[in-house]
This record gives sequence, structure tokens and C-alpha cells, in this order.
Amino acid sequence: MSTPRVYVIHENPEWFPPLAAAFEAEGVPVQEILLTEGQIDLGAEPEPGVYWSRMSASSHTRGHEHSKEYTRAVLGWLERAGRQVVGGSHVLELEVSKVAQHGLLQNAGFDVPRTTAVFGATTLKQAARDFTNGQDVPFITKHNQGGKGLGVRRFDSLAEFDAYVDSPEFEAPVDGITLLQEFLTAREPFITRVEFVGGEFVYAVRVDTSAGSFELCPADACEVPQVIAGAVCDVPGADQPSAFSVRTEITGEHPLVQQLRTFLADQRVTIAGVEFMETTDGRTVVYDINTNTNYNPAVEESAPASGPRSIARYLGGLLETQYAAQLTA
Repeated sequence: MSTPRVYVIHENPEWFPPLAAAFEAEGVPVQEILLTEGQIDLGAEPEPGVYWSRMSASSHTRGHEHSKEYTRAVLGWLERAGRQVVGGSHVLELEVSKVAQHGLLQNAGFDVPRTTAVFGATTLKQAARDFTNGQDVPFITKHNQGGKGLGVRRFDSLAEFDAYVDSPEFEAPVDGITLLQEFLTAREPFITRVEFVGGEFVYAVRVDTSAGSFELCPADACEVPQVIAGAVCDVPGADQPSAFSVRTEITGEHPLVQQLRTFLADQRVTIAGVEFMETTDGRTVVYDINTNTNYNPAVEESAPASGPRSIARYLGGLLETQYAAQLTA
């Protein structure tokens, strides 16, 4: 067997360089497991080390339609063999289901957006009428397996929604589940994303939405006009100020941060970014959990701590605890 190291399970090589640099800076041995194709010997013992899964719900948008299934198979193999897995099978199932996220957040007492999950497309138009009580009021759609703003659109009338569902522009969700969700208006034009590593607060990011869209996935560019709630993003050009900044007044002692910290611990999620919005009617609405967070370079330059370096230290500490003798031999 090889020297123990941290193995990073993912499907998008473009996301890895900042993490690789962080592991190198922290002196933690690391290796990628790229789950776009390959094989595992089910009778073999996995290599010694700590395995970190950062599989994305949006992997199918990059031509990796089966990577989530590959990850399910690999995580099961690792867990049956007793290897330490960060972001294991239960976390993957949370990552790929906004329905699951919504239910767990609601059960934990968070204010969440009113949401209906629609299975298939044939009942979508009727479901929208049920959702709005037949009124022409704004609402949004999104995909259950999201990321990159998949399926996130605003509609101001039922006729507009009907036309979209019947049009070639209709985006069918990869798992067949479309969410109908109340349209929320932010008190000020920003949302907040709180980053946790090792179950501990790292920093909170203020994401400017004044242009009518969010930057929530720094590695991917996507834009949805006027949407206030959802995983959507736009990347500013070189001559534009970054939409990101550290929200310094949100600290680890903030009551919502403490509540989220407890929630993530209860769900055995140690690395995540959680998004919330403060609305015009005084609500603080938590609406998304991202378990394969990417970090914005502009925020990293000014933040009190580094997200990638925090991850490298956390996973390196787990590796040292388990394999101290082998690492120093």
C-alpha cells in the first residue's frame, strides 16, 4: 500500500488547482480521484488515507451524467472497508437533493421558502395554479439537483409559466423533479453565504445581487435575471468590481451561525457553504446547502482565514490522527 494521503473525489479538474495549492502550502499529501470513468476492484482494500468527496449536483452539466452514481459506488466501497470519508454517502444524498435540504432545514426550525416539489412535467401547470391559488403572483422554479442556477427562473403570471413549459426553452431537470418556490425580495440587494470547515465557522460572504443575479459558484458562470433565491451567479468582468466581500459583522458568535453549526453537526456535515437571505418582511430565510463549496478569489484575499487552507489543515489533521506512525516513518 502507498503512503497515506488525502484523496479528493470529484469530477471537475478545473476546480482542483486552488485546493492543490492549499494542500501543498499546508504540507499535506493529496491525490485526486477523478470520477468521470475508471474502475474499482471490489475485492481489494482501499489505499490508506482520508477520503474527501466533493461530488457536485451539477456534474451532469459537464458531460458527466453518471459521476454521481460512480461516487455512490465508490463511497459505499470505502465506507464498508472502514476508511474515513469526509462528505460520505449521506452527504452526497443531501448535495443532490434540494428536497432533502429543505426538509432537514425545516425540521431543524429554520425559516425556509414555501416550496412544492413537482414530479414530472405533465402536472406542472396545474401545480403552479395550486401553488399560487390561481393568482398571477411572482414565483420561481429551480431544479432539485441544482448548482449553477439550474432551472432557476422567475415567473410573474401563470400564462407566462404555461408558455415556458410548452416551449423548447423548458429545462427538464435531470432527476425529473422541479421545485416551485415563493419569490422572496431581499431587504438589501445581497444574500449571505456562511462557510464552515471541520464544522467550524470560517467566514461569511456578502454576495451583491443588485445586478439582478448572484455569484454563488465562483468556478462557473451563470446568470438568471431578477432571481432572488437560488443557486445562480454572474461573474464580473475584469473592469467590474467583485460581487463578493467578507461580511465582517457576521462572526462565529452570531446566533444564526451557531444554529447552523449545530445543524451541520447533527447532520454529520463538516464542510459546507449555507446560504440565507434577509427579506423585506423581516424574515431570515435559509435556502441552500452546498457541500462542495468553491471559494471566491476576491474574498480569499481579504478574509480573516482561507477556505482552501482551512480544508487542507482540517483533512491533514484527520490524516495525522489516523496515520501518524506511517507518515513519520
